[in-house]
This record gives sequence, structure tokens and C-alpha cells, in this order.
Amino acid sequence: MTRRVTVVTAVHAPSARFLPEAYRSLCEQRLPDGWEWEWLVQEDGHGEEVRTHVPDDPRVSFRQGRAGGPGVARTMALARAQGSYVRVLDADDQLPPGALGRDLAALETRPDLGWATSRALDLLPDGSTAGFPGDPEEGPIERGTVLGHWSANDFRAQVHPATLCVRRELLLALGGWMALPASEDTGLLLALDAVSRGWFSAEVGLLYRKWEGQVTGRPAHTDPVEREARMTVVAARARALAGLGWRYG
Repeated sequence: MTRRVTVVTAVHAPSARFLPEAYRSLCEQRLPDGWEWEWLVQEDGHGEEVRTHVPDDPRVSFRQGRAGGPGVARTMALARAQGSYVRVLDADDQLPPGALGRDLAALETRPDLGWATSRALDLLPDGSTAGFPGDPEEGPIERGTVLGHWSANDFRAQVHPATLCVRRELLLALGGWMALPASEDTGLLLALDAVSRGWFSAEVGLLYRKWEGQVTGRPAHTDPVEREARMTVVAARARALAGLGWRYG
């Protein structure tokens, strides 16, 4: 029986031109026998520009919806997800060869783990890459570890939420991505960290594109009043989940 991993991508018009590169990186993935991927591309809004960049492939599903930010778009895409696992891939990023296979290997062989992350590299405009300091060692991440590091390091997690691969039922149980204008992926990561053990792969699992038009580079993203509010509710949710005592696995 064929098993499936669902790759979810939120996209808006400025980042649509990068979709063909994201698609090529998906096509280069080699999965274990009996596995396949599906790609759910969800536009954050309605328009004509994004559609022209979506590949014509039966494994690719494209939908549009009311604009509400990337978290809303990804969560709406879950309505048509059929995979056992959900892997995030932002429209402007790429998966290095082997990334999906390593995610599956970690979660399929360790049923007590709810999610997996991996090393990320910045993909710079000139095509070069740059790493991040402070990656953890490869292996399990115990519950509460991500929140502890994030709280002690100016709200910076030691694993990148854009590399997340998660069991679909756990993702749905937590309500998908947080209803925030930004940091919605960090909010989900910390919620997962509160209720389940995770995994970190030291091999590169994401090329995170840096470009002039990306949302995280806009002034609104670093507005101190909004940032404080986002971080407050992200932390409160994670601590509330931990306090309830429910654990995955």
C-alpha cells in the first residue's frame, strides 16, 4: 500500500516566482519504497499571478482562499491533506536532496516522536549559503527543550520551524498553525515541544532563501509592540499545553 507525505506551501504573489525551484527540489527527493509525496499549494488570497507558476503535475494541488497570512493558508490546505506526515515548505525555499527521506526515517522508526526538524542554511541572493550557529546535536529533543532555549535567547529557537515535519494527527489535534500575523510557525513548534518529543537531523534539510521582498524582512515584522504581543501569546499557549499534562505517545 502506498503511503504519503504531504508537503504544504503557503504562497502569495511576490513569492510565486520561486515555486518552480521549490518544485524541482521536491522532484529530486527519493523516498523509501512504497512512499510518495503530494504538494498542496495554497494561495493566501485570490489573483491570477500565482496560478501561472504552479507546475502541471497530478501530485500538485492548488487552491486559493481569503487572505489571512501563511498560517491560515497552511491550515486551510490541511482540508485536502492525505499524508501520514506533513512537511512545511515555504514558496521561496528549497529542500536539499534526501530531506524528506530523513524526516520519514526519523519518525517511522521512532513512534514516540511527534515531529522532526533539521539543519537549515540561508540561501543568499548570489547562490551561496550560510549556516546558523548553535545547532543542537543530532538526536531526540526532549519536551520543553525548545521553549527553554527560546525563552533564554531572545525568542530564538535552536531549531528552525520552517524545517518542520509533523505527524498529521498531532498537527490537527493542536489546531494547525497559530492565528498570528507572524511567528505562527514558531507558535506551532513550541506547542509541539510542549506535548511531544521531537527530533533534530544535523544534515541540511532546508535552503532558506534570503531575498528583498520576503515578509520577515519588512519593518512590521520587527515592530516591538507587535513582537512582544506575539511572543507573549506563543509562550502562554506552550506553557498552558504543558500544564494540562497531556502527552503525545
